[in-house]
Amino acid sequence: MTDIPENAIELINASIMGFDKTMGMVFVKVSKTELIAEITIDERHRQPYGLVHGGVYAGMIESLCSVGAAVNVMSDDKDAVGLENNTSFLRATSAGTLRGTAHPIKMGKTTHVWQADIHDGDGHLVASGKVRLGILSAGGFSAGHSSRLVLPEK
Repeated sequence: MTDIPENAIELINASIMGFDKTMGMVFVKVSKTELIAEITIDERHRQPYGLVHGGVYAGMIESLCSVGAAVNVMSDDKDAVGLENNTSFLRATSAGTLRGTAHPIKMGKTTHVWQADIHDGDGHLVASGKVRLGILSAGGFSAGHSSRLVLPEK
């Protein structure tokens, strides 16, 4: 595996689309063993009781772990796709910044398992989750779509 480019954060943030873009997720650290992203909470993140919707936590955890796996397998011309997301909601929050940190638990040839924790602006753990990812040959998505994370060589 090759190293990731020094400007990986800028490249990843420039390519954010879909749900991640809608959530307003911004990566602040990207390495092969740690990813950190943040979301500034606003009205689009809240459920009817004014609290951050659980889907935001689950989506943030899924994205952190998926990008982490992708960063590790892209140089081998592989893709990473989520197979399972188990997110626990631990503490309610309604304002401020969410900061998610992801680390690999297992990085095998065909599956990865990543752990992610989300903290609020006061440092309280608000959600935690594990994501199991399948590692596929490039373009191996069953739905026929690929939005591969592709970073240029150094």
